[in-house]
Amino acid sequence: MKNENIFNRKGLKSFRSSLRKRSTSAEAALWEMLKSKQLDGRKFRRQFSIGSYIVDFSCPSEKLVIELDGDSHGESHRIQEDENRDKFIESLGFTVLRFENRFVFREPEYIKSEIRKVFNKK
Repeated sequence: MKNENIFNRKGLKSFRSSLRKRSTSAEAALWEMLKSKQLDGRKFRRQFSIGSYIVDFSCPSEKLVIELDGDSHGESHRIQEDENRDKFIESLGFTVLRFENRFVFREPEYIKSEIRKVFNKK
């Protein structure tokens, strides 16, 4: 499969846009930390599609995906769905970081530190 068929598929554009407009408070807060290359000069994108999945945040240059998990992600069927999704994304060479929403508000420096660890692996 060619990259143009994997990333930001045109058929998902309106859905990605609607997700950006309806972002959770945790997504909005994390975006404030990541946008405009604020974190070590890396460019992040929100609601970026990879295959048929739309991820919360992606830093393509670092092959990094960040997912924020709310309460529903603790349900058994969601855990399996998340694992399958992560495996697919990781099979493309991406690192997937998952954080619970509450950490965005309680531990923003921890989140930045974990993201920087991925930057420093290269």
